[in-house]
Amino acid sequence: MIERDFQDRLVEKCAVFGVYTKSYKASQLVYAGLWALQHRGQDSSGISSSDGRDIYTHKAPGLVASVYQEGDLDKLDGNIAIGHNRYATSGGIEGHIQPTTSGQNLFALAHNGTLPVRRELVDFLQGKDMPSDPDQLNDSELMHAAIEYYVAKGKPVEEAVALSFPLFTGAFSIVGLTKDKLIGLRDAHGIRPFCIGQLGDEGFVLSSETCGLDSIGAKYMRDVKPGEMVVIDKEGLHSYQLKKGEEKLDIFELVYFSRPDSFFQGKSINEIRREMGRQLARERTIDADIVIPVPNSAIPAALGYAEQSGVPFENGLLKNTYIHRTFINPSPLLRERDVAIKFSPMPGALEGKRVIVIEDSIVRGTTLKNLVSMIRTAGAKEVHLLSASPPVKFPDFYGIATPQQRELIASRMSIDQIRAFFGADSLQYLSYEGLIKATGLPESTFCTACYTGEYPIDIGENAQKINFSV
Repeated sequence: MIERDFQDRLVEKCAVFGVYTKSYKASQLVYAGLWALQHRGQDSSGISSSDGRDIYTHKAPGLVASVYQEGDLDKLDGNIAIGHNRYATSGGIEGHIQPTTSGQNLFALAHNGTLPVRRELVDFLQGKDMPSDPDQLNDSELMHAAIEYYVAKGKPVEEAVALSFPLFTGAFSIVGLTKDKLIGLRDAHGIRPFCIGQLGDEGFVLSSETCGLDSIGAKYMRDVKPGEMVVIDKEGLHSYQLKKGEEKLDIFELVYFSRPDSFFQGKSINEIRREMGRQLARERTIDADIVIPVPNSAIPAALGYAEQSGVPFENGLLKNTYIHRTFINPSPLLRERDVAIKFSPMPGALEGKRVIVIEDSIVRGTTLKNLVSMIRTAGAKEVHLLSASPPVKFPDFYGIATPQQRELIASRMSIDQIRAFFGADSLQYLSYEGLIKATGLPESTFCTACYTGEYPIDIGENAQKINFSV
């Protein structure tokens, strides 16, 4: 039986990566990029490449390390390639693995994001002589089908994408390829991150995060603009603004999703997270002996809190790095021991101490409840919980594997009720204003729907499921 990893945090669905080179084998570079972006999706991986004559694809369930065996990359010929890492939220791990292709093999597509409104796209594809019922396709497959429909009609891929773009209502950072071109496409609000890099005189790279560029020695150029299509071919990089854009990056990219060595708008993700910790300390300093992070994502915030408050930083918990986002639990007894399997208290670090525990965010709260119990069992005198994120009250519909609203603990309990549920001596969230201040960027830069319930893109029928008054 496959169990999700404690289901206690929001999970990014996927990563995209694309390379166009003059002489290198592009699939090998994409493979390296997918390694760097493994944190964005751990259920499946795939690469499509082109040598100018044909498109080749290899994809399978699993981590990058297991999907590509010796010889697989040898079959992915050509100087153009795209790749995808996926976290499955529907269709199971086996279904809908990307890049998406078809029997026509004219176009391959990989997508990070979600289309909460699909009706217009489905209606467009109905009766288009498709091998599958459009109602049975996922978002990525629908977008692929629309673009390839126009390509099959003889439209240049640039025109095919431009004609399809108005049908896409939702969040998307897309890499695609034909036999001779690499495509990048971003929704008009730029919900998911997407950047462009240059490989010297060799070519260009498209990546979900800047850490992907670093992995192959590409130099960051700029982000793909909201509403922009970029087309890379033998003549170079071409830009087409398909719709006027307004940046609304999902702020959870800065709170948790993005790798700490990535950058956004020239700002270090790691430094932003440290500043979140400093801001927490400015909002509330607690009389305590040590501050510890919930490893590893809360380490920057805990360091920032310690720096600002003067409370010593300590590695009080050890994380088993070999436990991934899925874990096989053969019995109810082991399911109850999930946290003990993933985290261990450092001997002697907690005994007799007043402990501040920093977490990057609190979603369901199940893990923290068990962690507080573990820390007390290890001898802590007091346990104070601090979240480097405001209360998460609303689900995401733009590309995050998010719980339903009723499962978000902050949507159904007061802060004091949550503190009592955790069994902590105190509980403090970073304020919404403090979070924005820590980013160093205007509030208008971000989608903050998980905190505010303000969704910048139509979420369709999902709105009927939301209690906006919490």
